[in-house]
Amino acid sequence: MINLGIIGTNWITDQFVQAAHETGNYQLVAVYSRKLETAQTFGEKYGDVEYATDLETFFALEHLNTVYIASPNSLHFEQAKQGILAGKNIIVEKPAFSTPKEMAEIIELANQKNVFFFEAARNIHERAFKTVADFLPLKNQIIGADFSYMKYSSRYDKVLAGQEPNVFSPHFSGGALVDLGVYPIYAALAWFGLPNESIYYGQKIATDVDGIGTGILRYDHFDVTIRTGKIGDSFQQSEIYLTNGTLVMNAINSIDEAVFHDRNHQRREKLSVHQLENPMIEEAKNFAQVILNPTDHKLGTEYEEWVELSRNVNQVIYDMRKSAGIVFDADEE
Repeated sequence: MINLGIIGTNWITDQFVQAAHETGNYQLVAVYSRKLETAQTFGEKYGDVEYATDLETFFALEHLNTVYIASPNSLHFEQAKQGILAGKNIIVEKPAFSTPKEMAEIIELANQKNVFFFEAARNIHERAFKTVADFLPLKNQIIGADFSYMKYSSRYDKVLAGQEPNVFSPHFSGGALVDLGVYPIYAALAWFGLPNESIYYGQKIATDVDGIGTGILRYDHFDVTIRTGKIGDSFQQSEIYLTNGTLVMNAINSIDEAVFHDRNHQRREKLSVHQLENPMIEEAKNFAQVILNPTDHKLGTEYEEWVELSRNVNQVIYDMRKSAGIVFDADEE
């Protein structure tokens, strides 16, 4: 059994804990929050849980072996580093870290301390995502792709009112690209590999981060267009263009429907995909398999592939962000 602790008490943490429990491989044992009342309110529905209001006490809990971090983006690095140094496996909600330098340090440190680091980019762990991967032909039969994920954030109302919530703050490594944009970029790199060139045209809002934007990932023989945003809504489907037709997916963050329009045979082929009620179950299960079977060679290889993919996604997002002139406090460290 994996004894799980959490940092961050928002809705996504609740969803992950529920998913973790549903796998039967985890038990929530500890909750950290700066306010005891907040920690207790979150943890009381999960039974016998310990609470901590300082990270030193939290990470010192001996029975705690794995920590899920869903704090503001800019805090991920120091909290993950502290957890790894305490001998804990670390699951960091996407985007894991602000810069390639932070990512490289965490990967190296996790290897040194013989613990696991996972970035919780859930879409690549869903069975539907693998179904699409298995369906795709060789790269020379792909002529392009268009991925979109844009959803209005209620916290943008605070920006319009003159405030600076964390998700829209350069001090906390916020903005559309590093939040919703992570999903289409993960999909592109997982399916097509590392692009030759990455560029992003972001529209900045009052807080000096991007509220909406368009990115281009350039490969040898095709381009992938990325559209993302948190100040508007998109109902656009995502598509992959092939030499013999087009694969249309209802979403890129969590695929519930995928249909191939076969031009050569003038027919539609529906892929067998579905979405679980809790979309975080599959990633929680995959992480648990690695943690519980640390000597399994096949799982170890898969884990290394996830880590390298996280590293590559981080670099691409960094390059795209730089091309758009979006600067975080973390860049100066």
